[in-house]
This record gives sequence, C-alpha cells and structure tokens, in this order.
Amino acid sequence: MPPSPGAPRGTKIDQSQTPQKAQRAARARPPAPTDGSSGSRSHASAVAAALADAFLAAPAWSVVELTAAGHRTVGPRRRFVPLAVAGVLSALPRPPLDAPGMLARLVLGLDGFVDAVERSAAREPVRILSRAPVPTESTGREVRIDTVRDLADLVGVTVGRLAWFADTGGWNRRARDEPLHHYRYEWRQRPGRVPRLLEVPLPRLRDIQRIVLDEVLSPLPLHDAAHGFVAGRSAVTGAALHTGRQVVVSADLVSFFASVPGRDVAGVFRRAGLPEAVAHLLTGLCTHAVPVAVLSRMPDGGTSDERFRLRQRLAVPHLPQGAPTSPAVANLALVRLDGRLSGWAASVGASYTRYADDLAFSGDDALAARVGAFVRGVDRIVTDEGHTLNPAKTRVRRQGVRQSVTGIVVNATTSPGRAEHDVLKAILHNCVVAGPSSQNRDGHPEFRLHLLGRIAWIAQLHPARGARLRRQFDRIRW
Repeated sequence: MPPSPGAPRGTKIDQSQTPQKAQRAARARPPAPTDGSSGSRSHASAVAAALADAFLAAPAWSVVELTAAGHRTVGPRRRFVPLAVAGVLSALPRPPLDAPGMLARLVLGLDGFVDAVERSAAREPVRILSRAPVPTESTGREVRIDTVRDLADLVGVTVGRLAWFADTGGWNRRARDEPLHHYRYEWRQRPGRVPRLLEVPLPRLRDIQRIVLDEVLSPLPLHDAAHGFVAGRSAVTGAALHTGRQVVVSADLVSFFASVPGRDVAGVFRRAGLPEAVAHLLTGLCTHAVPVAVLSRMPDGGTSDERFRLRQRLAVPHLPQGAPTSPAVANLALVRLDGRLSGWAASVGASYTRYADDLAFSGDDALAARVGAFVRGVDRIVTDEGHTLNPAKTRVRRQGVRQSVTGIVVNATTSPGRAEHDVLKAILHNCVVAGPSSQNRDGHPEFRLHLLGRIAWIAQLHPARGARLRRQFDRIRW
C-alpha cells in the first residue's frame, strides 16, 4: 500500500498497527535525536502539543483537515506540518480523543520532526497562532440539573444540607464559633505588599466543590486566551505564543480571586443555562464572605488604601483562594475580559494570553509604535471589567533584553530563566554538602517533593539542564 500523502521519502508505514500498539509505541519511543539545543527541543515540544490539540479538534481525521488545522495553528509554509500529519495518520486510524498528551508525544517522536521545527524557526520564528480547545470523548452520561433536588442528588446531600453548605443566608460569616465555619483561614504576609488570605474549605465542602468542578464547571467552554488551570494548556503553552516578537508586555491583576464577586459567579451559571434557584445555590457553594473576626487579624503589609480595598472584597461573597472550584470559575467569569483584551491586542496585530492573574501581550511593528497607548488601553479595559492592574508589575520588554512570560524566557524559543536555574542548582549543591534541612528556609512540609517539582519545571523547558539537576538531587541524603 502506498504511503499517505505528505509522508517523508523512505518512511515505511505500517498500516496494520492498532491504536493500542501506537499508544504503547508513543509512550516507549525514545526522544528523537537532534543536533540542536535542548531549548530548541523544548520549543518543538510546545509546537507538538499545539498541533496535537489542533488535530483532535479538526472536523475530520483526514490529510486535508489535519493539514488545515496545523496551518491555522502555526501558519502556512511550515514543512513540519505535513510531516506530522503523515506520521499521525499512519500510526492512528482514529483520533485518540482522551489522550492529547500521547498524541503530542507521538508527534514529537516522529523522525525528523524536531529538526524540521528547528530549521523552520531558523528562517522565521515559529509562533503558535491559536490554541484549539482539547476535545474529550463522551462518557455517554448526561448530567441534568433542572431542580434544586437534582443538584442535591448530584453532590450527595439533602436539600437542607445543601442550603447549609451554600450558606445563602450568610450564617457562616456571622457565626462566632469557629466549629460552625466551613473554611479555615491562614494569612500570608508578603514583604512590602498587602497580605494574602488563604481560605481553605473543610473536607466535606471541599468534596462537594470537587463534584461541582468535575460535573458542572469542566464541560463549560473557555476563551482561547486562558492557559491557567485548563486541561491541555499550561504556562508553557501560553508562553509559546509570544516567542520571537519585537515587544512583550506583561501585567498582573490585583487580588485576582477576591476581585471576582458573587454576581459574576452567578452569571457564569446562568449563562450555562441553569435555573435561577440552582445557580443561586451553586454560587453559594463556590463563593465565601470572610467573618469579621478573621479580617480583624489581617497582619501588616501594603498601604492603607490597599488594605481597605482587600477588606471590602473579602467581606462580601467572592471566590475563595484555596477552593478547588475557584480557578475554573475565575476563568469562566473572565471570558468577557479575555474577549475584550484579545480584540484590543488584535487591533495592533498582537497576541494575548492569560495565566490566572498574569496577562501577556506580544507584537511587532504596530505594537512597538504605540506601546504606551496600548498599555493605557489595557488598563481602561481591566478597570471597566471590575479589576485592577498592579502598576508595579507592568513590564514592557523589547528585543535585545530578556523577554519573559510567566517566568519563561521567550526571546527565540521557550526556555527557563537562568537565575531560577542557578538558584536551584545552588540549593541542591548545599543540600548535598550540608543536608536538606539547612536549605528548607521557608519550612516546606514536603521539601523533597518541592525540589522535585522545581526540577520538573526546569526539565519541561530545558531537558538537559533538568537531567543535570536531577542527578544532583539523587546525591542528597534524606
């Protein structure tokens, strides 16, 4: 049988390979050899992940549709797109809808893919122009919530207990006895800044919120600009959209979760088509008003105006930082803000992404010529939507200096910051010499896992550096 269209010459295609064998082969396939740097391979990994999402969102599993989806994602005249399409179709006769990670690894492992991306980037930086939502395979079970009784049955409590957990009457805020509260509170001081309050739901409410997250919130569509707390997206996928641009602008929202009020949360559920009574209870489950006694214990930090504004926001129903539902609800509540900022960025040919409270924009000549006016426009839109920009964290970085998005360097390809790598390297060295307890200055209860997480972050962006750090970690005596 002849090879699929676009298949590289000399490639032998096994048409009899089953999807199960292809998945096992993708997991077992070693990284493709490349003469380029590890930074190039990390960028190719981000490109492969974007192509995998685009392929899965394509209307048909065919050469024409996958090629068109790939070109919409990375632009035309990218020769690695037909290479990826041919390799994917030869290995998988059907789309692996519930395995976007496996598909991304398969694309990355195709012979010549990393080299093709590197050669293409040498001619013109490879930018991810759009990010397709990751589809999932239907479980065949439809969750219908038409009444309050349906919601109570879904989360496994009586209607009375549901109303108590939702706290629609504000009893939790007025209760003097802490055992009656649904949350525990922890103030976190930040030098020179207003303190942060962690509102952690107690186990039973947390279990209910997780059901709401899985069954109600997760299926709702998000704006393409949102990359934080979204399946198939991450800080790396967001940063990859900003590589190789003349100007990168980053900004930060103040008191992100506390700035999402209950009325916006109710709007999320009403727009999802839920009845008013059900949306009212779901809003209560996902928001919280902090008791006065807790607010009175706010530690020092920040200006008097900043402290006053934070107290105002925490005293009324808002998204609690610490609830499992808060990130998803925040993304849904900010769909309008994301849409307006995307349109504002598009007016100057720029790209926009948001990772939680971190906003990022990047563009070329048009943005560079009016970057000051552009930033003022961003501030107006953010203020109009009920949020506030932190002026101390607004940065404009042009070519020739270190451009970063969510801590990831994006000048040419996505790579970790050198300073972060050097600090972690020094910590690991001191752990080997003086023991890990000497370096746990912040008192992490799981310091070993904390270090492994930081190493994994570096490895995701620069595999060679991550491997060297892991070898140093393995020398620590715990």
